Amino acid sequence: MSRTIRIAGFILLCVAAAAIVGPWFSPHDYLTTDFGGPLLPPSAADARYFGTDDLGRDLFVRTMTGVRVTLVVALVASLVSLVIGVAYGATAGFVGGRVDAVMMRFVDTLYALPFIFLVILLMVAFERNFLLIFVAIGAINWLDMARIVRGQTLSLREQEFVQAAQLIGVGTFGIIRRHIAPNLVGIVVVYLTLTIPQAILVESFLSFLGLGVQEPQTSLGSLVNGGVAQMEAAPWLLLIPAALLALILMAFNFLGDGLRDYFDARKSS
Repeated sequence: MSRTIRIAGFILLCVAAAAIVGPWFSPHDYLTTDFGGPLLPPSAADARYFGTDDLGRDLFVRTMTGVRVTLVVALVASLVSLVIGVAYGATAGFVGGRVDAVMMRFVDTLYALPFIFLVILLMVAFERNFLLIFVAIGAINWLDMARIVRGQTLSLREQEFVQAAQLIGVGTFGIIRRHIAPNLVGIVVVYLTLTIPQAILVESFLSFLGLGVQEPQTSLGSLVNGGVAQMEAAPWLLLIPAALLALILMAFNFLGDGLRDYFDARKSS
């Protein structure tokens, strides 16, 4: 494995570990308000490592909770897009013909829709449900995955091992499950690591608009939104969650680039 993969993986593991165990080392929780101590700057004296927000809530615990929520939303939404995209793209690419044409025209039609606008309408119409965020983000991300998987499947179906499976009578589903899907692992893993940052950005954007994760829960997007309002009086409310969000996005992008180079090197060797 390259140094890029190791460094990016180490950063993500450290951030995830801090988000899980970090709040255990703080005497505060993310809900308790303290109107006697709003907008306190970061200080280790009273275990206010990141200071407090405008309601006196501990920013360290709220930030770690926000990292958890952001990562969970991004990972689950990406897995949803992975399952739908791989199944749809592999079926379209392997079956081919009119079925492929109809399925991909459907994808093209969905591409033409203003998805962010539709997501906002969904969130407003069906209330701001936490589970709806998974559906909304997954509905956006699976289209790219389906196109990439379809392109790879078109190439794989011409390989000799696939033609041999067809000759001995293996069905379409069996060929996709046993021969096509396993050979898509490399490209799918790489693209998944690049899809997660996209899901994080969509979730953060929705939360920034007030349409994502709702109080008393929080996410990095919600924290950035709250920090913007207090940017002049308490800049740490914006800088700390924004820096963590940028770090997570950068680590996932570097991880994706490293994995792409790794799989390309294996393929050429």
